[in-house]
Amino acid sequence: MTLGVVVLAAGLGTRMRSSTPKVLHRLAGRPLVGWVLASLAGVDPAHTVVVIGHGADDVRAVLPDGVASAVQEEQLGTGHAAAVGLATLDPACDTVLLLCGDTPLLRAELITELVSMHAGSGRAVTMVSADLEDAGSYGRVLRDGSGEVTGVVESRDATEEQLEIREINAGIFVFDRAALDAALGQVGSKNAQGEMYLPDVLPLVGGPIGALRSADPDVVAGVNTRIDLAACEAALQARLREELMLGGVTMPDPAAVYVDHDVTVGQDTVLLPGVHLRSGTTVGEGCTIGPDCLIEGCVVGDGASITAAHAFSSEIGPGAQVGPFAYLRPGTRMAASAKIGTFVETKNARIGVKAKVPHLSYMGDVDIGDGSNIGAGNITANYDGFRKHATKIGARVKTGSDCVFVAPVVLGDDVMTGAGSIITEDVPDGALGIARARQAVIEGFTARAVEKAKAASDSGGHGS
Repeated sequence: MTLGVVVLAAGLGTRMRSSTPKVLHRLAGRPLVGWVLASLAGVDPAHTVVVIGHGADDVRAVLPDGVASAVQEEQLGTGHAAAVGLATLDPACDTVLLLCGDTPLLRAELITELVSMHAGSGRAVTMVSADLEDAGSYGRVLRDGSGEVTGVVESRDATEEQLEIREINAGIFVFDRAALDAALGQVGSKNAQGEMYLPDVLPLVGGPIGALRSADPDVVAGVNTRIDLAACEAALQARLREELMLGGVTMPDPAAVYVDHDVTVGQDTVLLPGVHLRSGTTVGEGCTIGPDCLIEGCVVGDGASITAAHAFSSEIGPGAQVGPFAYLRPGTRMAASAKIGTFVETKNARIGVKAKVPHLSYMGDVDIGDGSNIGAGNITANYDGFRKHATKIGARVKTGSDCVFVAPVVLGDDVMTGAGSIITEDVPDGALGIARARQAVIEGFTARAVEKAKAASDSGGHGS
């Protein structure tokens, strides 16, 4: 048996009320169709084709390498879409798994079981069904007196009696390719939608119809509305959080933590309420993240602590501290035990081992050496109105409060700067950099100012 896969993803998704193709709506950082393709992990198909239509170029752009696409120019029904996909599928594939692109809760285990069941059955088709309390608009599975599946009737075409059936068609099938090809040529469109329904091939393929009845109806849930999208997001988040907790991650309030599909978190890390870990993020062991953090595309080392911060495309070293109320923009790299504190913004900044930027500062396009301490209110003035320039601050530097470093500028090792300085020239190792007006003290100024103001008031406000 050589398995090929056809994923039906051409629909407009009218009920989503969106300019975005339905299968591109994201759940846990991955588009709907991406979740469906991920469910194939256990069956290793020889060839996979995604049938696309509405927003074809956008959908094609998110498909993984090696996954082909076929364009259904006119949406004439699921049967027609299957025929379009088959025309592109590698001819060597003699068995075809057909899936819908809007079923993000599919599990790889279910797909593996279905393919295995079909391979040993000798049947031309095996389908997945599930029992729902409210079958709604799903097609109903029809069985004969002996319990064998005879076909599927769409809800729009069902009789009142058939609408009482709770076993639904999940839209997941494995076919003998030759039998499917022949049956598709016989399917008509005399139904409420005027379309070619894929389930109409079931009585035409020949022989009994196999059915894998899923014990978990949630895994076959489709997305048709934003309400369905939210329900699937909740289900996927529950799965992802469960996997993390079983791996040794603590979440005092799991429902208040959100993670994307590719996030990894190490053992003994604590994720507090309000934490959002987005795609590309890896968190080490023994960290404390949160409350109220948004972290995307970051690598967080073991033992780091991040509180009430936003971090993007950054590296946070082992034992480092971030926040509260810090903003790490792309290119921030914190070495071990470094600190970025309260109301600090960084961008393209390297913070050395045990270096600190404790509060109220902007550090952009800067390299800060090991053990340096940046005073409150410091700024790297990295933009001259035309180009960005770099600042280099050496090791063990101590800068005063309210300093501005006008790039390009270099501070050597063991430098100090006076509070309120605007540093425009390089400062050599071990030197003090100070650039401000000398303070003047005017004795008795306050009393004279008060007397002058009183005199002006007494004269009707016209002081000399």
